[in-house]
Amino acid sequence: MVKSGTLILHTAARILMPLQLLFSVFLLLRGHDEPGGGFIAGLVAAGAFTLYLFAFGVSATREVLRMVDARDLIGMGLLLGMISVFPAWFMDQPFLTAQWWEIPGIDFKASSPLIFDVGVYLAVLGSVLAMVMTLMEVDKDEP
Repeated sequence: MVKSGTLILHTAARILMPLQLLFSVFLLLRGHDEPGGGFIAGLVAAGAFTLYLFAFGVSATREVLRMVDARDLIGMGLLLGMISVFPAWFMDQPFLTAQWWEIPGIDFKASSPLIFDVGVYLAVLGSVLAMVMTLMEVDKDEP
């Protein structure tokens, strides 16, 4: 499994990756009312996977992502971004007007901006991963 990098990089990647992913979710969820949001959260998550990729290689990173391809993340993100505009339309309000829904039993309000932010998160994560993985695979093929 270990193909590149050093012992320090391997250890750091194993420790920092989950922390970075957790921080990216924090940035995503607080981003509507405070600094953060889908774009920066997607970049932080992509940074976590890129660190793991530099330490263990492309094939190990694909195993961590399981059966999700980076291009699928881009498509899902764009789909969620498009879906987020329809709730206002169905409520006979101006296009892109934010809609809020309370979830019973927990202190959390879902919203159409959150759906949009999750779409941006997935699109940014997929784009950066696709670029970095492609560059790593091309670099590997060089003599």
